[in-house]
Amino acid sequence: MKIILASQSPRRQELLKRIVDEFTVLAADINEEVPKGMTPVQYVETMAEKKARYITQENPETLVIGCDTIVTIDDEIIGKPVSREHGFQVLRKLSGRKHLVYTSVFIMADNHVSSLLVPAEVVFYDLSDEEINRYLDTDEYKDKAGAYGIQEQGALFVKEIKGDYYSIMGLPIAGLARLLETEFNYRKE
Repeated sequence: MKIILASQSPRRQELLKRIVDEFTVLAADINEEVPKGMTPVQYVETMAEKKARYITQENPETLVIGCDTIVTIDDEIIGKPVSREHGFQVLRKLSGRKHLVYTSVFIMADNHVSSLLVPAEVVFYDLSDEEINRYLDTDEYKDKAGAYGIQEQGALFVKEIKGDYYSIMGLPIAGLARLLETEFNYRKE
C-alpha cells in the first residue's frame, strides 16, 4: 500500500517512520487562514481534512495522511510566529499559563476516511524576558505553532503535560498506528 504524508514537517516525518515502513511526503498547497466563527477544534479538523483531500485528488490510489496541529489559549488559536517579535509576544502570553494543543489526523484511502483528534494540555513555567530571548536566539520558534518545539529547547519551558506528548510534537503515533491497523489493515512489518 502506497502511503503519502501530506506534511513537510520534519517532526511528523520522523514520527511516522516509527509506525510506517515507507511513505512519500507531499505538501498540500491550501489556504490556512482561520475563517471567522470557526472554533479551534473545527479549524484543526478542517485543515487536516483539506490537506488529505488536496493530495488525494492527484493521488487517488494511495493512502493519504493529513495532519494539523494548533496551540490555543483562551479559545484563541496561536499560530506560527511571523517574526521574532511576534514569537516573543506569543511566548510571553503562554508564560506561567496553561494552553491546549490539538492535533488532528485525517486519513483517506479508496473512498474510506477516518480521523483522530488528540488534545493535550501544557503548562509553562513563568518565563523571564531573558529566557524567552535566549530561546528565540536558537531560531527553533520559527514555523512552529505556539512559537516553540516541545522536543527541543522549548522543553525547558514546560512545567506540566496532560495528554499525548507526541500529539504536541504534531503526530499522535499510538492513536494513528491503531487507526491504520483497525481501519485500513496496515501494520508496520
